[in-house]
Amino acid sequence: MALLNGHYILVEDESPSYEVEITDQPVDRDIDLSDHVQRKARTLSISGIIVGDDADRIRTMIVKAQDQGEVVHFSGRTTFKGLISGFSPKHDHTIMDGFSFTLSMKEVRIAGSSYVKVPLSIPIKAQVAKAANAGVKQPLSKKNSTNKGSSNSNVVKTPPKKTITPKVPKSTNKRGTPWEMPM
Repeated sequence: MALLNGHYILVEDESPSYEVEITDQPVDRDIDLSDHVQRKARTLSISGIIVGDDADRIRTMIVKAQDQGEVVHFSGRTTFKGLISGFSPKHDHTIMDGFSFTLSMKEVRIAGSSYVKVPLSIPIKAQVAKAANAGVKQPLSKKNSTNKGSSNSNVVKTPPKKTITPKVPKSTNKRGTPWEMPM
């Protein structure tokens, strides 16, 4: 008996695989030089029988876990945690109220987010405050055109816009501290 995500299954065969990748460099004479070894993801192949009233529910759970990429836990002679990469049930006349199966799993490592939102202290917030105005663009000067038949009565002069300077709060920290704002 073995457990797959807390469900009992009868496993007849477990085949774990431990592989590495060895890089080789060719040389002029003799055998190639091996200079690097890197471990590959471990795999586990199991085969067995699932029988009983809940055999269909277990099959549904396995297919759902495979389709959704859910990490499953297997505990038999080998303990393994990974994704189901292949599942093949076999329904024939020899097993009543169940089926035989083969299942393959692959070890995975899932990356987590390195972003952590930490509220900034007030002196640091003052230093990283957003600018209130990014500046004003210079208005285009509209000169009299020299084209024949053109009319200058459509030209509208706009007054230049005023520049707004943002007010940055003064630091309340003492001079010489790491949080002192430069003046």
